Formats: sequence, C-alpha cells, structure tokens
Amino acid sequence: MTSGELIPAAVLKRKAVVYVRQSTQSQVMSNLEGKRRQYDLVDVARQRGFVDVEIIDDDLGRSASGTVARPGFDRLVAWLCAGKVGAVLCFDASRLARNGRDWHHLLELCGLVEARVIDLDGVYNPCRPNDRLLLGMKGSISEFELGVLRARMIDAARSKASRGELRISVPFGYTWHRDAGLGLDPDRRLQEVIRLIFARFRELGSARQVLLSMTADQIHFPRPSDEGRMTSFDWLPIRYRNVIAVLKNPFYAGVYVYGKSEKRTSIVDGRARRSYGHGKPIGTWEVMLKDHHEGYIDWAEYERNQKQLALNNYGRAGGVKSGRGGRALLSGVLTCRRCGRRLSVAYTGNPQSRPVYRCDKPNLMMGQPRCMTFGGPRVDAAVAREILRAVEPVAIEAAFKAEQMHREQQEDQQRILDMELQQARYEANLAERRYAACDPDNRLIAAQLEKNWEAALRRVRDLEARQPAERRPDIKVDPNAFTDLADNLSAAWNAPGVTMRARQQLLRSLIADIVVDVDDEARDVVLTIHWRGGQHSELRVRKPRTGEHGCATTEDALAVMRSMAGRWSDEHIAASLNRMGLPTGQGKTWTAHRVASVRRVRGIHAYRSAEKDGEWLTMAEAAKTLGVTHHAIRRLIKSGALPAIQVVPGAPHQIRAEDLALEPVKAAVARKGRPCRVVDEHTLPMFTDT
Repeated sequence: MTSGELIPAAVLKRKAVVYVRQSTQSQVMSNLEGKRRQYDLVDVARQRGFVDVEIIDDDLGRSASGTVARPGFDRLVAWLCAGKVGAVLCFDASRLARNGRDWHHLLELCGLVEARVIDLDGVYNPCRPNDRLLLGMKGSISEFELGVLRARMIDAARSKASRGELRISVPFGYTWHRDAGLGLDPDRRLQEVIRLIFARFRELGSARQVLLSMTADQIHFPRPSDEGRMTSFDWLPIRYRNVIAVLKNPFYAGVYVYGKSEKRTSIVDGRARRSYGHGKPIGTWEVMLKDHHEGYIDWAEYERNQKQLALNNYGRAGGVKSGRGGRALLSGVLTCRRCGRRLSVAYTGNPQSRPVYRCDKPNLMMGQPRCMTFGGPRVDAAVAREILRAVEPVAIEAAFKAEQMHREQQEDQQRILDMELQQARYEANLAERRYAACDPDNRLIAAQLEKNWEAALRRVRDLEARQPAERRPDIKVDPNAFTDLADNLSAAWNAPGVTMRARQQLLRSLIADIVVDVDDEARDVVLTIHWRGGQHSELRVRKPRTGEHGCATTEDALAVMRSMAGRWSDEHIAASLNRMGLPTGQGKTWTAHRVASVRRVRGIHAYRSAEKDGEWLTMAEAAKTLGVTHHAIRRLIKSGALPAIQVVPGAPHQIRAEDLALEPVKAAVARKGRPCRVVDEHTLPMFTDT
C-alpha cells in the first residue's frame, strides 16, 4: 500500500473509474450522505493525477452478494480487459464486491494490466504481493461481514417471530395496532367482502365460481394505489388472484405464520441466481401459532378449503372435484373398482350430447384395454332416484333451510352494496370540501379537483342505480308452505331452472364417492355408493346391449299395435295411438309410415283388405249401409242400441254386419225428424207423431 508514491505516467494516461453502489433502493433514497461521499471520489482521482475520470453508477440499488446481475460491474471488468482503466476507485472493498469470486477476479485483472485500486486509505498495486495480500484480506472481511450481519438479522427475526411479535406484512383485512398487536381491519366493508369470499366458496366449492359469482354481483376488492406501501387503496373489480390469495392465506384462519416460503438458488451463466416466494408444505413452516389472532374462519375450515382446491386442480384420489356443470351428473365422482382411477367423461352422438363414462387411463398411459365403458343417462337417472329417495324424509326441513340461506345471501349482498354506497358518498363529500377549499383563481388545481368531484358523484349515481326500487319485506318463512314438496321432488329436480351444477353440488353434499364396476355376465353396472354419513349401498343398472338404445317403442304402444294390426289399417292405428297419448320412442306423434316401420321391425302382420269378408264393419261402412251419418251411428253405439267392440280403449269401433238388422236399430233409423235415440216405454213424448 502506498500513499505518497507517484503513479506511473503510463497509468495516469488511462481513465480512472469511480464505482458507486448501494445495496437496496431504500438506501439509495435514504442514505444520501453515503452516496454523496462515493461521488466525491472523483476529486480524489484528480488529486492522484488522473485527467479522464468516469463514474459507473449503474448498480445503485443492487446487491454485491453475487446473486444479482450487475451491469455496471460487468462494464468495469470489460474495460479492464481492454486495458483502458488505470485505477479503480471505491469507498471501501464492500462497494466493489461482497463475494470472493468477483473480488479476486477483479484483483487478477488489475494485476495483469497494472491498474491501481484506490480507496480512502491509500493506493494499492495488485502486482505487489503485500498489496495483493491486504486487498485479499479486505475482500474476505467484507464477505464475512455480510454473512455475520445476515445471520444476526435472521436469528433475531426468527426469535421474535416465534413469539408472534415480528410485524411482518399482513393480508387485506388485518392491520397492526400499536398496542393491541395484530387485529381486524376497522373497515367493515372490507371485512364483509372477505367473509363473503369464504361463504361463496363453502357454497360453490370452486375459486373460479366464486370469482364469477362475485363478478356478476359487481363486488369490488381493494388494490394498493401507493406502490405496495399498503396505506391507500382503490376499490376495483375483483380478480381471480384476489380470491385465491384469500382462500390460501392461513392468516385468515387466525394462524400466525413465518417462513412459509423459501428461496431457491440456481446457476445461470456461471453466477448464482436466487428466486424467492416458493411455497413450502404446511408441516415445514418455521413458525405456526394457531389462535394467535381473530380469524375469519377456523383452522378446520382452512384445511378443508386447501383440500378442495387441490382436488379441483389435480383431481387426486381421496376426494372429488367440485361440480362444474356439463351434461354428466356423476362427472368426477365415479372411481373404477378395478384400477382405482377416476372415470372420465366423453360425449358421443350427433350432436355431441350423450355422456359416456369410461376408465381409459390404462389405455392412454400403458396401452392396456379400457377397464370399462358404459353410457351415462341410465346411470345418472338411477343415482338421481337414489338421491331423491334419500332426501325425501327431510325434504321439508332442507327446503326451509335453503330458503333461509337464500335470504341470508341476499341480505349479505345488500349490506355490502349499502357499505359501498356509504363510502362513495363520503368520498363525494370529501371531494366537494376539497374543491370548496381551493382558491378558484388557481385553475390548474381547481380543474383537477372539480374533475375528481364529478367522478365521485358519478360513482354515487351508479351505486344508487344498483339499489332495488323497494326493500324486500322481512317475511317469515312458513314451514307449512313446503308440505307438498316431498311429493314433488322429482319435478323440482327436473325443473328447467335447476342447473346441472346445482344437481352436482347436491350430489356431492350427500355422496362422498361412488365405486363402479361392470358385471359382464349379468350385463349390469354395479354402483357402490358411499354416503356422507358413513353408510354404503349397492345399486345395479342394466347395461344395454350393443345397438340397444333408449328410444325404443314402449310396450304399451306395441300391445295396441299387435291387437289392432289384423283388423285396422296403419292410418287407424296411428290415429288411435295419438288419441291414447302414446308417442313414438323419440317422443313424436304417430303416422302411418312410422306404424308400418315399427311393424316390419317387430314382425307384426299388416292389415290386408282382401281378408275382409264383410262380417265386421267400421263406423263409416255401417253409416253408409244404413244411409245415416257417422254421428247417428255413434249415438246408437253410445245408447247401447247398436252393439260394437273396441280392441283397446280409444281404438275404432267394430260393428257386426248382422247387428244392423236389429229391431232397435231399424226403429231408430226409421224415425224421421227426431234424433236417433232409443224410445223408453216409461217416458211420455212431449210431441205426438200426428
């Protein structure tokens, strides 16, 4: 080390580099004196005889520990390699490097080009062994000092955190009080929004559905407006990250947590790079103090929420995903008895609307045959009947409870809307007072304050427009209003306003899991239902054969067809089936062509007019034979004067030809001017025949 020795003229012709660095942005903004003293090294360089002095301050706010890229230090190394630097000036060794790799690499380059290292203590020549040894010791001491300081701070923080006294940053809804410690945020609107998130998740079981539900209700969530200092907020439409952050944060369960995330180090371009914020499993947290402060939920509910979120994300074994709609009632609930995997859902048909359950993971992953495949509609209908049978004894109580929950949900929404309107009115009044306190001649400020006031008034107007025209009266729910619900469960289940998501949520509230297998010999789908209460039941559903479908003609319609086919034409059969309210297998009305098609498939003999020998007549043929109208024949049949038979109720009448010669029939036809009715001997006529 030299202080009075002159620097060679060849070295003075090069440039002197003043390296300025501070470790953090807060030091850059707060430690102004330290930064000024580093810039004053320019005068020291000129006193040493350097004419060309350049400052490198690109690394302000960057650590020298070796884990952060330093473009200024890299530029200094590049100039040294080019032989352009005659001296490197720094306030102390820790400014240049806090790690041995960068420090010794810098000294090696300075020794090769005979550049000097200058600080407030003197001038060092890395070519000399004594100066090299001293510089090496300074670098080691700087690195060791950083490690000691970091270890002391971390140990002190852990010690304070173990008592729950370390004032770490807390999520929305909490604040550190000066005397009471950690407590709820006094903003009641914020508290209600956070409680609503947990309530919606209990109801819907999915973070995304919570987001969609709250977005539909136009519910807002705070967002920092002061660059993370968490002192002022703007209420903006809620986002998915807000919902998931609330659901996953253990602070809302009254738990004080420290060390729930970790840093990871990787080598990038030959340098250590650290990344932060990697979450750790619950059991590996450094500090976890339950019941530390007042929570929005309890710890048991927090654990259930984490389990449900994990199941929704990965569909792991040991639970079921939340209901997500679609056309398959049992989606995400069925477990294969053979391999233990979840059954997936595929949609077939034209259009793609018929759900099919299948266990195809062995086929996709290992090329093995599928465990099972079966259609969904029959299985869904059978399980739905089991659910309705299970809830029938408590249907009235459940409906009463559901009505109460619906009213409570409406009250929560209205309460949040009222708080939002109250806050908007306060902000509008505040903006008005600020505008009134401003000097009207100062238009630069008054114009902006007026603009803020107008925006606040528009916000109040929009919120008032969202208010209902009149408040809902507080009506007491009468349990007797649901007395007939137990008899109409099927109609309520299949009501158009009930979504598949609602049915899936009801199923998951009653059923924990369904283990399914296929009995190939009996061609049955065997369902073992695991109910929430711990009970198990077995349900068998017939598996249709290949080519069999659910649009087949009913047996009642086929029975009518078989009884009428030998005597009546296809037109008569179609008309009779339509009068009886028996549709086709696809729910359509009958036509002669459809009747003929079913007869050919089922092997039912057709009506042949050549076999008609005149023994039996239709109503039209009987009316033609007697020379009367169809109405007259119908009145005779109804009165019993003319015998007639029907194959099935609703079918056309058949009349024997010989019955037309009966005396009551002849007498009724022979009467003129009066309706064709049978004359009762005990009834006196109102008018005579003369």
